[in-house]
Amino acid sequence: MSAPRRVAVVAHRKKSLGGGLDELRAAIAGHGASDIDWYEVPKSRKAPKKARRAVERGADLVFVWGGDGMVQRTMDALAGSGATVAIVPAGTANLLAGNLGIPDDLGEAVRIGFEGRRRQLDLGRLNGEHFAVMAGAGFDGRLIRDADRDLKDRAGKLAYVWTGLRHVRGVAPKVRIKVDGTTWFDEPASCVLVGNVGRITGGIHAFDDAQPDDGWLEVGVATAQGAVEWARTLGRMAVGRSEKSPFVRVTRAKRISVRLAEPMTYELDGGARAQARKMKVRVVPAAITVCVPA
Repeated sequence: MSAPRRVAVVAHRKKSLGGGLDELRAAIAGHGASDIDWYEVPKSRKAPKKARRAVERGADLVFVWGGDGMVQRTMDALAGSGATVAIVPAGTANLLAGNLGIPDDLGEAVRIGFEGRRRQLDLGRLNGEHFAVMAGAGFDGRLIRDADRDLKDRAGKLAYVWTGLRHVRGVAPKVRIKVDGTTWFDEPASCVLVGNVGRITGGIHAFDDAQPDDGWLEVGVATAQGAVEWARTLGRMAVGRSEKSPFVRVTRAKRISVRLAEPMTYELDGGARAQARKMKVRVVPAAITVCVPA
């Protein structure tokens, strides 16, 4: 494997892992990188500008220190640039790293950045912004955002069943979904998800057969309403294949159009965006190169 011409770090300074950013700097230097472009940001939405600057200065290996939000913002900026991304999972949510087998071990994550396999990943693009894990609107976003961390530590996957039931409310709005130009779903739904990988928060497999480099996006819709139906749905997702639930439909597509009967906040890789009634999503094949374990 040829050595990178120039190494850059884009780090969320409020995130922590191992011995922190000082250890990260030493670990990178330990692999022979002496001239490092170093950028720290106080929040993830400041990352794209720094990532683009790093590439403009010649970086072809960019270490991203943070969680899924930080990784998503950076990949959105670097998609199609030719730069390779090395993830150091220092956030509270590291779904992409987990799906790719990158451990929450600082030294090992840095080693993978220099010595690991280079894997070209697809990205999704929703309303003009790239995502690597999944995007969606409705019940799932609230579930992921509000799951109690202490409960997750004690109860694992079933914590999401409990947290989810706290969010059951009202009547699900009508949703129309077109996949590759054909109407696939047109009825009330409480959750719409578009996924690039299989495993979501809590280790739940929302899309059991998803691969982030197959040129497709997975599409899931949940029709469960009321506590009883949601308990069955979340229980099935926690212990088995999600599409076996009678309240879940799953397909795959390259282009997805979602029209909601009422505005809803949508999310990209766990980060909330504005409310919208329309979501236009497409797959961008081989959009980014990521360092993964050999």
